Amino acid sequence: MSGGLLPLIGGSLTSALRPLRRLAAGRADSGRRTGRSAGRRRAQSAGLVAATILTTVLAVWLGLQTVEQRAAEQRRQEILAAARQSALNFTSLDYRHYARDSQNVLKGATGDFKKQFAAQTAQLTKLVAGNKSVSEGQVLEAGIVRSDARSARVLVVADSKVTNTAVPDGEARTYRLQLDLVHRDGRWLTSDVEFVG
Repeated sequence: MSGGLLPLIGGSLTSALRPLRRLAAGRADSGRRTGRSAGRRRAQSAGLVAATILTTVLAVWLGLQTVEQRAAEQRRQEILAAARQSALNFTSLDYRHYARDSQNVLKGATGDFKKQFAAQTAQLTKLVAGNKSVSEGQVLEAGIVRSDARSARVLVVADSKVTNTAVPDGEARTYRLQLDLVHRDGRWLTSDVEFVG
């Protein structure tokens, strides 16, 4: 058996090993491809995880922004409603019901403004009754100058029709009021009122 099996298969050792080499090379190449594919899959998975985390963070941030905007808008509406009501109470009075009308002012007031108004109530009651004063107020406009969670300043334009012994047919008056409000016990209360023109 000279030459072994090679003459039987009709070639040299090199040519006989060629298919084995190709097979081995294919497996090695397949291993490299499998390694590359696994690397790509890991990179894609990491990218998807990062994108999911980023999307979640963005959604939470946008949700918080929406909640904050809604809270700010609700606070704004509460401030304007309180300022409008306070201005309406302040510009509406009737000598026949002045005790009720002055209580309406005091219910929406606090601080020095409340103390001063309460201190003058007895004197104002006599003055209003003596003049038979009636004032029907109407708020035309209100706008917030500044506000935060605890305080606000609001400008209000109000009209009223005033009748009294001096003007029995009535007289129209326009008021520009600056109201300072503070947030106490879940309510916006007027702490100061100024006529501003």
